[in-house]
Amino acid sequence: MDEAEIRARIEYLRMEHRDLDAAIDALRLVPMPDMIQLQRFKKRKLRLKDEISLLEDQLVPDIIA
Repeated sequence: MDEAEIRARIEYLRMEHRDLDAAIDALRLVPMPDMIQLQRFKKRKLRLKDEISLLEDQLVPDIIA
């Protein structure tokens, strides 16, 4: 994966992360939220964050002191 592909993937994942944020907020507003769905959304959000971090690390060159 080249740098442009990595950056595009990061942007896509960030958008999905924001969408999950909105879905989680909306689900919390429901009087009897589906707690299983809420947990799934939160876990997916964490996986997205981890993947974003891994991709960002690929963009930063290793600096050997």
